[in-house]
Amino acid sequence: MNILITGGAGFIGSHLCDALIKNHSVICVDNLFTGSRENIKHLEDNKNFSFVNHDIVEPLAIDEPIHQIYHLACPASPVHYQFDAIKTIKTNVMGTINVLELAKQKKAAILLASTSEVYGDPLEHPQKEEYWGNVNPIGIRSCYDEGKRCAETLMFDYHRQNKVDIKVVRIFNTYGPRMARHDGRVVSNFILQALEGNPITIYGNGEQTRSFCYIADLINGLMKMMGKEHITGPVNLGNPVELTIGELAKTIITISGSPSGLVRKPLPQDDPRQRMPDISLARKALSWEPAVSLMEGLGKTIGWFKESLGRTPCH
Repeated sequence: MNILITGGAGFIGSHLCDALIKNHSVICVDNLFTGSRENIKHLEDNKNFSFVNHDIVEPLAIDEPIHQIYHLACPASPVHYQFDAIKTIKTNVMGTINVLELAKQKKAAILLASTSEVYGDPLEHPQKEEYWGNVNPIGIRSCYDEGKRCAETLMFDYHRQNKVDIKVVRIFNTYGPRMARHDGRVVSNFILQALEGNPITIYGNGEQTRSFCYIADLINGLMKMMGKEHITGPVNLGNPVELTIGELAKTIITISGSPSGLVRKPLPQDDPRQRMPDISLARKALSWEPAVSLMEGLGKTIGWFKESLGRTPCH
């Protein structure tokens, strides 16, 4: 099959390219705003791989047949999506329309990488797919939160109105090798601070909770969702093991052997207090659940950051 991945040079997208190119031809589309050529450099000599430098806010023309589309393109960390909020919502709305038009034209199945951010600061815990969320529509995070909610709306309207074969997954916190440095995500922030021997920054009291899914587990879930007929979703993909941000910081300090202490700063606006998926639907419909433990996943991720930094942790 010919498979197109928008955002294919990003953290998740590049790992998806790696997985799919084993059996298919992959077209990676990315404007390299948050993605990196370094993430896909090892694929560029593969005859089954092609890279298209394109911003999906503009219509996308592809000559060859396309059988599947994984739509991942959008800045996903607060640092990046708040850098140009209008561009972020254009990517989520206009970009999604353009990719859906391509799917309609090519009669391709399309999977949207939506997000747990559609649940906002949830009043229901853990979050099930039926929960409509608690989102501030005019806050500093809304360009992403509401943008992804609108992208989901577009997916289902194209499905109902134009019979496009859609899949929607809501991705919860994911981590692993190739995470961008200094993108504001908690795992990469903590690892970099630990490896550099700097104090680890905790916002608020550190009691807010998250759950963390290793990248290999997420890629497996995305591919299972795409391969499942007659299931549109949305389906939560994430790790249902909950821990506090303070516990995460201490775990990273322990694994990395860092001397770092903790420093506290005020909690950002609309930062969720709790975030954990109910993955009952993924277990039942996809026979999917995470297999990599946090200790194993963090060990691999810290190892990758050490190698990419060219250093060992400070002692």
